[in-house]
Amino acid sequence: MDSLHSTMNQHIKGKHLSFEERVIIQLRLKDGYSLRAIARELNCSPSTISYEVKRGTVKLYHGKVKRYKATQGHDVYQAHRKNCGRKSDFLKKTQFIHYVHKHFFEDDWSFDVCSNRATATGEFASSDVAVCLHQNLYNYDLPEKLKRNTKLHRVRKNKKKLGRSIEERPKEISERNEFGHWECDLVLGHKTKDDEVLLTLSERMSREFLIIRIPDKTSISVMQAFKGLQRQYSEHWNDIFKTITTDNGSEFADLSNLEEAFNILVYYAHPYTSCDKGTVERHNGLIRRFIPKGEAIANYSLQDIIDIETWCNSLPRKILAYHTPDEIFERELDLIYQAA
Repeated sequence: MDSLHSTMNQHIKGKHLSFEERVIIQLRLKDGYSLRAIARELNCSPSTISYEVKRGTVKLYHGKVKRYKATQGHDVYQAHRKNCGRKSDFLKKTQFIHYVHKHFFEDDWSFDVCSNRATATGEFASSDVAVCLHQNLYNYDLPEKLKRNTKLHRVRKNKKKLGRSIEERPKEISERNEFGHWECDLVLGHKTKDDEVLLTLSERMSREFLIIRIPDKTSISVMQAFKGLQRQYSEHWNDIFKTITTDNGSEFADLSNLEEAFNILVYYAHPYTSCDKGTVERHNGLIRRFIPKGEAIANYSLQDIIDIETWCNSLPRKILAYHTPDEIFERELDLIYQAA
């Protein structure tokens, strides 16, 4: 048992699971541990454990039994990682430059995030951070600027109303000081009937981002995804999911049923006003760095989706004082579980 705990203590959030940690997952599942309990032991996100279990589950006894195997999970992981990673030799002069090189080229961080995250976490003293690097190279970091539409938008009328209007939403939610308020949307791929879609949710305070692959954009598939989330968070559901803000698309027509079934308030944005749920819209834009518009979602593996979600939640944000969404989200979860 000591060896298992020593492996556990070495895990760093945002890093991929090791084979030893996969063995721990296999043993804990056999002992009846919940996914969240395993995540706490391994010091990682519950979604990481959930995805890993899906990836490493095999069918036994002619398909009658499903069971997670550490070897299967590790083999699938290695197959997906064979050709992964970008390398370059032009930034190897100092420890800090190497730090910037890693996070800029491998993790797609901006130069602003690299320099400020380095000082915010105490990994480097402010005197060690090369300010000129940020100033001289910042103009190259324009992944979103040219895509932004500066035209004024006007609210169109005569759009169907599916439920509670965002105008009824308490002003406190807009201030982002309380945890548990989410925005919801869909990301489409090839826009064909047989292509899958991504259900995306973003928590307004922590900016935690969830990506759930669903078979189609029907309201039935959306509701099934939310029922799965409710089962995952079980008794703490109402502390983690207090409200959801979404748009008036037909795929969200049944979400108002969540109010009675799961005791959660659902607000619908103004018609044609994406800024009413700007947090999730901004995160959807991050997905487009990896999955361009028009490309089929089905062309991307489960590991691809996991990597995109992990990247989004491991990206330090200026608005979070250069902490990551995962760090803020896990802090809030710890407070909820300690109070239970």
